[in-house]
Amino acid sequence: MTKHDMLADQLMRAWLISCELGAAGGSPDHSCFSRGEGGHSSLVSAVRCGVSVMARSLSPWLWLRKPIYIQARFSYLHMKYLFFSWLAVFVGSWVVYVEYSSYTELCRGHECKNAICDKFRKGVIDGTACSSLCEKDTLYLGKCLSAKPSNQVYSGSWGDMEGIIKCHMEEVHHYDLAAELEPRREAASFDRPTKGTSVEKFREMVLSHLKAKVGDQANLQDLAALVLGVADANKDGQISLAEARSAWALLQLNEFLLAVVLQGREHTPRLLGFCGDLYVMEKVPYAPLYGISLPWAVELWIPAGLRRSMDQWASPSWPRKAKIAIGLLELVEDVFHGTFGSFLMCDVSAAGFGYTERHDLKVVDAKRIVPEAAFQEAMRERRCEVDSDCIYGADCYTSCDLTKHRCTTEVTRPNLAKACGALKDYLLRGAPSDIKEELEKQLYACIALKGATEQMEMEHSLILNNLKTLLWKKISHTKDS
Repeated sequence: MTKHDMLADQLMRAWLISCELGAAGGSPDHSCFSRGEGGHSSLVSAVRCGVSVMARSLSPWLWLRKPIYIQARFSYLHMKYLFFSWLAVFVGSWVVYVEYSSYTELCRGHECKNAICDKFRKGVIDGTACSSLCEKDTLYLGKCLSAKPSNQVYSGSWGDMEGIIKCHMEEVHHYDLAAELEPRREAASFDRPTKGTSVEKFREMVLSHLKAKVGDQANLQDLAALVLGVADANKDGQISLAEARSAWALLQLNEFLLAVVLQGREHTPRLLGFCGDLYVMEKVPYAPLYGISLPWAVELWIPAGLRRSMDQWASPSWPRKAKIAIGLLELVEDVFHGTFGSFLMCDVSAAGFGYTERHDLKVVDAKRIVPEAAFQEAMRERRCEVDSDCIYGADCYTSCDLTKHRCTTEVTRPNLAKACGALKDYLLRGAPSDIKEELEKQLYACIALKGATEQMEMEHSLILNNLKTLLWKKISHTKDS
């Protein structure tokens, strides 16, 4: 036997021993014992056997490690799931808490009703809605629409009528534009007029108050007569002390005053009834003027440009929009040098207006339509450093007189310019091609109107009439007119 054969035989014996040991825990692999012909074949067979045994010896470790990897991955996914579940619960709970807190702060109708009814039962106040609200329970407060805690607004029903119920949680002291138009205390005291005040004395109080609000008008007596007519709740020709106190509280509110001034006009909702400073207005079926309501969480992610486009998509057909726009222009006419003085529209936005099934414009929120005389008096007393100190609402602003550090009294933009600014996108979107260019031209001329020019009134009337004529001509032959 040569040295080569001896070496091959020794290697084969060594691998055979390895085969027998490697197969521990199971039956020996008999393929390890097969011998090929010749030394080289035996050596190759031994090597193959060794590789096979080494692979099998590693297999248990692989099987041990695989469950550990799977278990670790499962644990990671489980923790990830738990984290996001906890986060969702936390965020959801926070949203519910914020919404509930906002609701309980904004919606305090039950408090307002209890306070009003307590005064009514004690004989302090009276009005056309008191019995229905406090005794018969036929005046029902429905959905809360309040935007501020001090101004409670609810949709509701009064028998067969649907209305908007408004109640004020604080008391008006005086007409002051420095912070809010109508600052109020926590509860109205209804202590004016005082006991023993005659009807004639109350008439003088009303006249004096109206003069401060709308100015010294020639027909101020007629306006006072309208107010006293509303105050006579039971229409017996007499005004009781309780009725007078309710009327006096309501007279501090711009919306009530405007409802009296414009009663009978088609663009102002009717005053259905009152009790103290709670009053019920006719419900406007479609409000706001245009736009869609979205959850606040969605609103945060929508760009302003896209939001404006979405609002326009939700508007009626163009002929109907034209009719609504004519209504707004007619309202501007009504409050500009009207029968009982001028009023300023200090927030001409879609939220303040709505329309009926016949597409007639209606005012939804008149709190920011203020008497011009009272506005000017308040501005005259306001101190300022820059023009931005002389602003009320979104649209009523004057300039600052730096020599006196007082606000001037003339608004820089008239009502018509503000109305045209609100109507521009509303009317131009979908406008017929044959009038679109002329309509755009007239709207921009309207928006450019200034409030302190000598020819302002003439320009105002000319542009307003031109716009109305252009729109009426286009829709007069349609059923929408």
